[in-house]
Amino acid sequence: MQRPDVTGFHDVRTGSIQYVVACPNTRNCAIIDPVLDFDEKSGSTATTNADNILDYIHSRDLKLAWILDTHPHADHFSAAHYLKSRTGAPTAIGEHVKQVQQIWQQIYNCPDLACDGSQWDRLFSDGEAFRIGELEARVMHAPGHTLASISYVIGDAAFIHDTLFMPDSGSARADFPGGSAAKLWQSIQAILSLPGHTRLFTGHDYMPGGRPAQWESSIAEQKERNPHVAGLSEKDFVLLREARDRTLPMPKLILHALQVNIRAGELPRIEENGRRYLKIPLDALPGSTWGS
Repeated sequence: MQRPDVTGFHDVRTGSIQYVVACPNTRNCAIIDPVLDFDEKSGSTATTNADNILDYIHSRDLKLAWILDTHPHADHFSAAHYLKSRTGAPTAIGEHVKQVQQIWQQIYNCPDLACDGSQWDRLFSDGEAFRIGELEARVMHAPGHTLASISYVIGDAAFIHDTLFMPDSGSARADFPGGSAAKLWQSIQAILSLPGHTRLFTGHDYMPGGRPAQWESSIAEQKERNPHVAGLSEKDFVLLREARDRTLPMPKLILHALQVNIRAGELPRIEENGRRYLKIPLDALPGSTWGS
C-alpha cells in the first residue's frame, strides 16, 4: 500500500486543518483545504496560512500538482484561488458543489453566479481516480455535513473533512442548508469500511480540554472511542446529532465565507473606490440558535 507523506497545518483561529500530501518518490504534492485568513471584526484579509504552506513546499523541494477542497467551508475562506494565482496549479472539488451553489445563489440573491462549478478546474465524481505523482487517489462522495462533501483517499491516507473529528470530539454538524444527519451516518460508515490500516485525517480540531491540536486517527480508534460511533445504531446517531445541532449557533463566518467559497475562494470584485465588499443577507437562516 502506498504511504504518502502527510503534513498538517492547524489554524488556531478557525480550528481548521490544512494538509500537504506528498508522493515520496516524485515529490509531487497536493494541498487540501487551505485557509485564507479573515478577521471579521476588522474586515481584514491576509495570506499568512497559505504563504506558510507555500514556504513549506518550497523548503522541501515539492512540486504542487493539485489544490483540493473537500467542500465549500462555512467557517473559513478557502485560499484555493490565491494559491492558484501564485502557482498555476489546478483547483478541484466534488461535482455536487453545483447544488450548493444553487442553494446559496438564492440566499445571496446573486443571479450572475454561474452554478456549474466552472470556478474550479476540475469537478470530481464519486469513485473518480486521479494521481499525485505515483500516488493513487480516489474520491468518495461523503454528504451529510454538506451536499457537496467529498473525502480523498490517497494511498493509505483518507482525508475525511467534516465527517468525524478526533475520537474524543464526535462528529460534524449536519444542519447547514442541504445537510442531513442520516446521510452523514452513511458517509461515516463508508469511511469506517475502508481497509483497517487506513490513516484518517480530520478537517478540524478544537483542542477539547486544552489538549494540543490533533488530526490523525485510525479506524479502530474511531470505532472504539468515538461517542458518535461506538455502540450506536443509525437511529441513535441521527437522534444524537440532530439534538446536538439544535443547540449550536451557526458558525460566525458562515454568511461571510459561503459567498467566497462557492466561487472557489475568489474574493468579491474590486469596486470603483478600490475596495471589496461582502454581502450579508439578513434573516436568511431562520430558526438558528443565537450565539452568546
